[in-house]
Amino acid sequence: MKKIELLAPAGDKQKLETAFYFGADACYFAGKKWGLRSFSTNFEEDELKTYIAYAHSLGKKAYITVNIQAHNEDFNGLADYLKFLYDIHADAIIVSDAGILTLAKQVVPNLEVHLSTQASASNKYSAKFWADAGAKRIILARELSLPEIKEIRDFLPPEVELEAFVHGAMCISYSGRCLLSNYLAGRDSNRGACVQACRWEYKIQEISRSGEGLEIQEDDRGTYILNSKDLCMIEHLQEMIEAGITSFKIEGRMKSPFYVATTVNAYRRAFDLLAKDPQEYKKQLPFLKQELEKCSHRQFTTGFYLDKKGEQALDSSLPVSNSEFMALVTEGTNNGFCTIEQRNRFKIGDTLEVLSPNENFGKTIKVEQLLNEKEEVVEDALRVQETLKLKTELNLNKNDILRKTKKD
Repeated sequence: MKKIELLAPAGDKQKLETAFYFGADACYFAGKKWGLRSFSTNFEEDELKTYIAYAHSLGKKAYITVNIQAHNEDFNGLADYLKFLYDIHADAIIVSDAGILTLAKQVVPNLEVHLSTQASASNKYSAKFWADAGAKRIILARELSLPEIKEIRDFLPPEVELEAFVHGAMCISYSGRCLLSNYLAGRDSNRGACVQACRWEYKIQEISRSGEGLEIQEDDRGTYILNSKDLCMIEHLQEMIEAGITSFKIEGRMKSPFYVATTVNAYRRAFDLLAKDPQEYKKQLPFLKQELEKCSHRQFTTGFYLDKKGEQALDSSLPVSNSEFMALVTEGTNNGFCTIEQRNRFKIGDTLEVLSPNENFGKTIKVEQLLNEKEEVVEDALRVQETLKLKTELNLNKNDILRKTKKD
């Protein structure tokens, strides 16, 4: 069996460092152009070089997204950019456009190409077409069932890999090819500028009844609701492996470092348990599922993997979470204090929980002493992103996260 890869999103440097710290095998991220998340911070060219090298120093991989639906003008400078990515040793590029793939095979034939989910490879024949065109990995359409994926796997040459989403937001349009953002906000979702208009709340109105709005709701016969649940397949990893998936992708380049840390931590622990002791993996599933509920999410679904009907629709677009991101550890414990960057308000006397990939995971710290950069005592951490020193007996490390359970 091929090695299983846990693939995490990295919308900026902090998220990339967080993903690797919590156990991701690879990250996908973008430069300033040609990627589908232009509202992420993303990476300048010198930063791409630095962080690809950083990934390799950890024994990890870095995949660069070049996955817009390209227009003619988008090819200006693209050949040079692809050569640059090859020269700085990107492990692969992620593309959705046949023209970009063709150009890549011409100018950087040895740069590995992964086919984006935006290409909607939803059957074995299209997957084989893209493989024959030079794609080393097919990132499958999100609308496939596990039996369909198994059939695709059996149809493809063994050296062609399959990647699929395991967790995160689902798009209401076919594998992300949506026009709502274009129509309602003038921002092209297929060229990196999606405003996630599907997450807004809507009412419909019958034209002869002016002013009488009807909330869009789901019933047992179907729905036209625009919101979708969040994918969560942590309970079905073995079935996904048996279907032939080797790269398990977490969605969320626009999400927070807290989301990245929480999801990568949960899935890393799940995969490690599954490999070492499948029975213990099953035993820990309720706990791991609760972990995923601690960061912002919508109701969970298994998407189309287990049931082609999907059952994706929501009756609310509002996300929920059971825990809040209170602080990021920026310097590990030294002389009884760690340095943190405040993210949400907390006070002396509060109890914070540690999110970490090591033995400190789940341990708590009662806030007894806080100092600012002037060594002054702070009773109430209310200044956003203020650098503080927190007294603790725990040996915390850089990129550990402190969170606080929400009260009902």
